[in-house]
Amino acid sequence: MSSKVYASVKSYSRRGKLLTKSDFQTLAESRDLDELLTRIKNTNYADAVSDIQKPYTSQKIESALRTSLAETHYTITKTAGDSSVFRAYYMKFIVSNLKLILKGKVLGKSQEEIESHINLRAEELIKQRDVAAKALAAKDLEEAVASLGSAGFGNEIAKAAALYNDKKNIQIFDTYFDKILYQQLGTARKNTRDPDASKLIGLDIDFYNILSVIRGKFWGLDEQQLQDIIVTDTPSASRELLGRMMSAATVRDAFNELSSSKYKGLIPQTEDGLDAVAEFERAFEMQIYDSAKNAFTKMFNFVTTIGIIKLTEFEVRNLSAISYAVGQKIPTDIIMAKLILDQ
Repeated sequence: MSSKVYASVKSYSRRGKLLTKSDFQTLAESRDLDELLTRIKNTNYADAVSDIQKPYTSQKIESALRTSLAETHYTITKTAGDSSVFRAYYMKFIVSNLKLILKGKVLGKSQEEIESHINLRAEELIKQRDVAAKALAAKDLEEAVASLGSAGFGNEIAKAAALYNDKKNIQIFDTYFDKILYQQLGTARKNTRDPDASKLIGLDIDFYNILSVIRGKFWGLDEQQLQDIIVTDTPSASRELLGRMMSAATVRDAFNELSSSKYKGLIPQTEDGLDAVAEFERAFEMQIYDSAKNAFTKMFNFVTTIGIIKLTEFEVRNLSAISYAVGQKIPTDIIMAKLILDQ
């Protein structure tokens, strides 16, 4: 059996073990983190949370879940064979930590404070812990940016730091680190011969490109700056469409440019700018989630392996959101409304 076929079979097996909406409801109804941990131990995540020590915190739970996610992703990738697609998706772990480290430097947090919010298990698995460790040990943002110069994407991080110094918006680091990830994903998409996989990857790229344009307009970026954060386009969100969004007079006008695209059904109805972005982001993520589920319509297909990686990531995100909400005593109905799952 080829590695890709074997990985597809394993993906179907994993899909059958994913948590249901009823499972998430039960977890969200936990009275406190002690009860939540007890309930998680009755799921497939029992081993993932077994070593968490009291006093329980949502941060400890999230870190344990991220370790589990990294190990699951790494195992799936090894099972499927070396692939630029899986390497690109795996970059999300690396990028996530680097975002937290640089934003921590901007906010003047100590190394110890930043360390409490990151999990380097993904880096350890691929023996790249040194990149994050050097940035973490840097005395300030400038030194952290310089330390990433040899990591292969130093130029993009330098641009992010320069733009941050101009706009003073910390989310700029999120966008530029995501650009690194989606550039790799764009290259991987061009190299895959599987049309179903290309379509699913393209959805992720559209999500990044469209949302980056919308956010960039909020931040007051000019067209040249907006062009710089865009990665390769796709048939569903062409360079022409993105260009029209960039040239639009307002954020609402930029959203309206989507009315002639496959994403016209996602255009937010609310007029408030920030609420509109949040509404659009959630609607797009629900479309990605549904597409990942639909990846399982064909057996022995490469795209099923991408699908299970994405569904597992959504599952861990939901669990992390529940742990935070339970810790904050947020009502169950509000928790459930925020999760990415079958409606």
